[in-house]
Amino acid sequence: MLIELHIKDFAIIDELKLSFHKSLVTLTGETGAGKSIIIDAVEALLGSRADSTMVRTGADQAIIEGTFQIPEHIHSEIQKILETEDLFDDSDFVIFSREIRSSGRNTSRINGYVVPAGLQRQIGEYLIDIHGQSDHLSLLRVSQHIELLDRFSLKDSSHQSQFTLDTYRNFYQDFMHLQQELEALRQAEKDAARLTDLLQYQINEIEAAQLIENESSLMREERNKLSNAEGLAKFSQEALELLDGSSPDVPSVSDLLGKVVDSLSKIARLDPTQLKMEENAKILFDSASEISIQLRSYLESLEHNPKRLDQIEERLALIQNLKRKYGSSIGEIIQFAQEAKKQLEQITNVEERILELESRQDMLRAKIADTGQLLSIIRQDTAKFLEESTVSQLDDLQMKGAQLQVSIKQKPDPDGIPLDDGRKVAFYPNGLDQVEFMIETNPGEGFKPLAKIASGGETSRLMLALKYVLALADFIPTLIFDEIDQGIGGRTGSIVGKKLWELSAQHQVLCVTHLPQLAAFGSQHFHVEKEIIDDRTITKVNQLSGDSRLHELAQMLGSVSEGTLKSAQELLQTVNDQTR
Repeated sequence: MLIELHIKDFAIIDELKLSFHKSLVTLTGETGAGKSIIIDAVEALLGSRADSTMVRTGADQAIIEGTFQIPEHIHSEIQKILETEDLFDDSDFVIFSREIRSSGRNTSRINGYVVPAGLQRQIGEYLIDIHGQSDHLSLLRVSQHIELLDRFSLKDSSHQSQFTLDTYRNFYQDFMHLQQELEALRQAEKDAARLTDLLQYQINEIEAAQLIENESSLMREERNKLSNAEGLAKFSQEALELLDGSSPDVPSVSDLLGKVVDSLSKIARLDPTQLKMEENAKILFDSASEISIQLRSYLESLEHNPKRLDQIEERLALIQNLKRKYGSSIGEIIQFAQEAKKQLEQITNVEERILELESRQDMLRAKIADTGQLLSIIRQDTAKFLEESTVSQLDDLQMKGAQLQVSIKQKPDPDGIPLDDGRKVAFYPNGLDQVEFMIETNPGEGFKPLAKIASGGETSRLMLALKYVLALADFIPTLIFDEIDQGIGGRTGSIVGKKLWELSAQHQVLCVTHLPQLAAFGSQHFHVEKEIIDDRTITKVNQLSGDSRLHELAQMLGSVSEGTLKSAQELLQTVNDQTR
């Protein structure tokens, strides 16, 4: 439900902040005052196309923001969509905003986060349905007709319809999963010989290498040692000479450290406070001795071995070649081989697996056929009731002779589902049927697709009749009717008004109207008008009540006079009597 709407610098709207009730909300005012502009702003908020021409002259950008309360019955659906985009905050409200810049760029946001306009459209289809002068009509989307019919059937067939549909969908999903697996297996079988040779070659190549984790780094260390063996030996020998070698002229480091230890020992005997210094000197002497031992061991390990160096180079080249083919590390190469073995095993058993899955598919075909045909029977019965109910509403709306026909067809398909009568038909996620609403506006003209009927007041009344009948089936919380009264008179306007008021028991209904007979049914009434301030035209909206509303209804009946005021009062009283 649309709770609040904020519009700034959009067309001739300077700034508007509107709060709406869950009721029938009517908007009235002179032609060109900006009523339809408000509807245009809502459409832009729902992700429809927006360009710089919508920005008010002189402004850098137009801003539209709407706060929606999410009804419980569509809460989970919207939650799923928002969760996939990391936007859901477990709230019963969602905030849409749209920024349309004069430069041509525009930005869509949900709960403050930038999103594609397509995401706003996707969620918006759950929240608002706009009827009248726009093409944002859910009833004109043929793909939704089958869903509306199924929802409507819940009113007439308890839970049988939903249970049958859920059962069918489960069978359908299982069938499609099997189909995907079978297609992959059949393709694998087709390429089995070539793929088997390739996989076996890859496995053999990797296993022949006898790879060990981290061996690359170990071998690079050994290669570095072998490549620099001469220099390493030279420097090691020099260090040993300095540590342990001695000559008459140059004593070794070890000899010098020994003398230092001896002198410090004498100091410590004379002055016990220097025992720590003696200990440190001994540690230094021992460390030098340990370094000498390590250097000798290291020097003995050094060898000039060109043959071993060549072996290492060849091994590293082999590993690099395998990395180029199978993975960026030895671990990935080994994993590749394991996966290849699994794939080879699957190919080996593919024929047996195909036969098993085909048998399961045949069983699912039979179940899909049974539940699909039962769904068709339920839909045929529901369609008759829907047709009769809609015709009754069209009569009330001064469209006598107009009729609705729910076309339920099944498409022949030689590879489809076998029916009891021997036919094979295509099948879909929601059943075996293709459903489309057809309309005949005048007797003898023949039924035409609802999506191709003329626009204008006639379209709006058709939409209203269907919406009225489908009110319990349609989950969209907010319905907007833009000038639904086009081409109808006061008497029909009263009928339309009452039907919209009755519809508001199930939905929030916003209606732009020129008829006082319709406007009088509004539980919330807004007046839209233009003003010129500082040579600029702006749209103002005021909520009416009491005398201000009475004055507006009188103005809609003609020029304000004692007679029109009295008529307006009588109109409100009549509405009050009908809506108690």
